[in-house]
Amino acid sequence: MEREKGFSLIEVMIAVALLGVVAVAFLSALGTGSKAIFIADERATAESLARTEMEYVRNQDYSGAPWAYDLPSGTPPADPPTWWASANHTLPAGYDGYTVDVSTGPSHDTNGDGDIDEDDIDDGIQKIIVVITHHDKEIFTLEGYRSLR
Repeated sequence: MEREKGFSLIEVMIAVALLGVVAVAFLSALGTGSKAIFIADERATAESLARTEMEYVRNQDYSGAPWAYDLPSGTPPADPPTWWASANHTLPAGYDGYTVDVSTGPSHDTNGDGDIDEDDIDDGIQKIIVVITHHDKEIFTLEGYRSLR
């Protein structure tokens, strides 16, 4: 028996266990990387959509009254801006599962009550808030301003 060459059962089991540990670590890293790529893609898509919507609103006629709308439902605001009737604005193709909520209002507390709300006076500057959700999870919020030109 002394001259026989080969591996013992214990050596083989240790080698298989080491390979298993390495394989589990590798697969775990692949899963984490895949999830990180999905989250980054979702956020980049949401940011692009928010910036597009912000530019869309900025390019419309100024309306001093606060208003809000959401896409893809396209439900008109309660007090729609003057451009809403002719806008026919919808969510671009390829954004399935995404929702865009846009609201506007006063830019700052002009009446001094401590709240920025619809009671504040329109001073020619309007705050725009665009919130992007994906499958009912808020992904990105973009705030900006526009002025009466």
